[in-house]
Amino acid sequence: MYSSLISKIEKAKRYAEEPERISLKSFDIAFRGDNGTHAVSLHGDEWSCECDHFRTSGLCAHVMTLQRVFGAHLADSVRYTTEHVPA
Repeated sequence: MYSSLISKIEKAKRYAEEPERISLKSFDIAFRGDNGTHAVSLHGDEWSCECDHFRTSGLCAHVMTLQRVFGAHLADSVRYTTEHVPA
């Protein structure tokens, strides 16, 4: 039994060194910003944040932060790029 568990631990360590194996498609996060805590979510290709800036512009610092933190695990369609920044 222990050899099976050891094998699983070794496999988990190897997987952790290969972040490209992981693709985040959906999550709900409580993001503590400077002006309070905001609910931020990703479902499929749709970001959402309950902050005022996201409601008016469709983008905010909370979403952009999560795009940077989880960038390696996000599909290209929901990853931060400079294309989202107005000129």
